Amino acid sequence: MLSFQFKAYSVTNEIDLNKIAIQCGISKKYTWEEPLVLQELILEKILGSTIAQNQQIMLFSFGSVVFINCPETVYLKFMEYLKQFKPEMKMSGWDRYQDDYALHIADEEIMLTDEYAVVKEFQPFYPEMVATVLAKSVALERVEEHLGEILDSLESLIVRLEKGKLQIGDKKLAVATGKVVRHEYNSISYIMILDKPDITWENSMAESFYEKMSVFFELNDRYQIIKSKTEVLNNILTGFSSISHSLRGLWVELIILLLIVVEVALMFVELFK
Repeated sequence: MLSFQFKAYSVTNEIDLNKIAIQCGISKKYTWEEPLVLQELILEKILGSTIAQNQQIMLFSFGSVVFINCPETVYLKFMEYLKQFKPEMKMSGWDRYQDDYALHIADEEIMLTDEYAVVKEFQPFYPEMVATVLAKSVALERVEEHLGEILDSLESLIVRLEKGKLQIGDKKLAVATGKVVRHEYNSISYIMILDKPDITWENSMAESFYEKMSVFFELNDRYQIIKSKTEVLNNILTGFSSISHSLRGLWVELIILLLIVVEVALMFVELFK
């Protein structure tokens, strides 16, 4: 029985695939939705060791790396190579967001389980579909945790409001808004949950398998939850901003009123003189 083993990691928010492709001697210009596939001679050059024909590494622009049929000794070595292009990437904890899966080719109907998928006949697109879904799944895991951190950071501002402390600094609002905008960019704009690989538009079998994998890994459902929570975050920030602007408007009105009172008082003083 022919089998493929997949190990996926979300190691950063973004990978410039074209920089890596240039160093690897690949002349193709990669768009943001295409994965970069490293195999055979190119992979041997990167790792400095012999690579089997069925071993591949797929890189995705949204920060995910998927190893196909690679031994564990390859993982850390490749991450050290990737750090050349992402100096800010931390080597400690790079494997925090991960998932593994398998693809078996057997004389059975298509079946999906928590640990593996079974297809009746091998097609070149099957490994790519599995790798793409896994890459998006681990990237979503990173985004989901980051979203929780943003909600926790906003909780302190909510506590201040509950205590009647209405004044919120511009810097705090700007930082909170920046976090939400970055979160939206990383999750909604960049991971491309709703986009499908190009081959699914040309091959109905590829489209059907990709849809089944996406539903099984709940990509769309998780995306909708993230989107809903993001809308809640934006509503909270809008409320903070409205309160802050209202307070500033109130202070301006009070100052204007005070200046008017002072001017009237001075007029009366001049009259009595």
